[in-house]
Amino acid sequence: MRDARNLLDEGERLDVDALRALQLERLRASLRHAYAHVPFYRDSFDKAGVHPDDCRDLADLSRFPFTTKADLREHYPYGMFAVPRDRIRRIHASSGTTGRPTVVGYTDADLSMWADMVARSLRAAGGRPGDTVHVAYGYGLFTGGLGAHYGAERLGCTVIPASGGMTSRQVLLIQDLKPRIIMVTPSYLLTLLDEFERQGVDPRSTSLRVGVFGAEPWTEAMRQEIEERFAIDAVDIYGLSEVIGPGVAQECVETKDGLHIWEDHFFPEVVDPFTGEVLPEGAEGELVFTSLTKEAMPIVRYRTRDLTALLPGTARVFRRMRKVTGRSDDMVILRGVNLFPTQIEEIVLRTPAVAPHFQLRLTREGRLDALTVRAEARPDAAPADRVAAAQAIAAAVKDGIGVSVAVEIVDPETLERSVGKIRRIVDERPRES
Repeated sequence: MRDARNLLDEGERLDVDALRALQLERLRASLRHAYAHVPFYRDSFDKAGVHPDDCRDLADLSRFPFTTKADLREHYPYGMFAVPRDRIRRIHASSGTTGRPTVVGYTDADLSMWADMVARSLRAAGGRPGDTVHVAYGYGLFTGGLGAHYGAERLGCTVIPASGGMTSRQVLLIQDLKPRIIMVTPSYLLTLLDEFERQGVDPRSTSLRVGVFGAEPWTEAMRQEIEERFAIDAVDIYGLSEVIGPGVAQECVETKDGLHIWEDHFFPEVVDPFTGEVLPEGAEGELVFTSLTKEAMPIVRYRTRDLTALLPGTARVFRRMRKVTGRSDDMVILRGVNLFPTQIEEIVLRTPAVAPHFQLRLTREGRLDALTVRAEARPDAAPADRVAAAQAIAAAVKDGIGVSVAVEIVDPETLERSVGKIRRIVDERPRES
């Protein structure tokens, strides 16, 4: 991209040596901040026999204990905060569908840094000041909508705060207000695509040229489907509320080769999900983050459960993470075989006569678990095409993953549609007593 370096901010212009020196300085300060102001970290560091002063090199971080979602829930709501409550300017929280929500807080400085990182992400995605951005992430306690909103404004963009839902109105807004960029979950964009076609509007005819997709894993096959049907550049954004929200890492539009982690604010590690051992660059494992500049809620070695690998930087000096292949807590173990929804997604998307909408239904037959892949037929699929598609999906899963599954090809618009994060797995197995 011509003159691309002129668009970079000060952090993106660092060379590797300067970046590592800055990381160490900020890491030591963040560890001291957490130890001095968060009783949980003081206790956990002391039990592990480490002190912030023991961190003399970036590699020393591996001596410090992990933080888990369970730790955050145990100290609900404010036990992980490191500043007085009167310095907190905003609170976000997870949905809490599997227990207490995880609550995160932000100071003025945190909110400013977060906006800077989303602005940096949008610029890496191809956004520029003056663009109009359609934000279809949910607004509220979920960090997606407001994180995207303030980052786009920080870049100098005009924001359409559409949020999720009311799909027909979203299609109208995109046609009338002519945004250049859309920020949305990939599964909801597919819902929007269906609505465009239902209204007789060619999705390729819209003003949209860039799609920034996050909040759920998605595959290269999904990228190809979206780019072909919408005539846009589809790029990945990564974040999670416990670390800051969207804007922790971003795929650059000029390379589309993984997400550059904004390492001047978030230090990454990849560890073995079972032993916790730090893995070398290129090895797949669980992503772990330590915040370097957060005030309200510093986070030390937070286990994200996302599975990826760290790679050298390309379009930026910062290291990349491969697209998330799944989550360790989303993994289905079916008759001894590890299976992720993204593996099924790749198979469904390359199967003729099948739409990019599917769901995995887990049941128990006797003492064994069983999996049924339910995928929607395309509207023009003939009965024979449906039979062939079911056979092709079952064979591809057996050959590629190594496990037998049932496949149902259901009528178009049968499966539930996403207005946020998609629910891919429906677990109907009896609960253990």
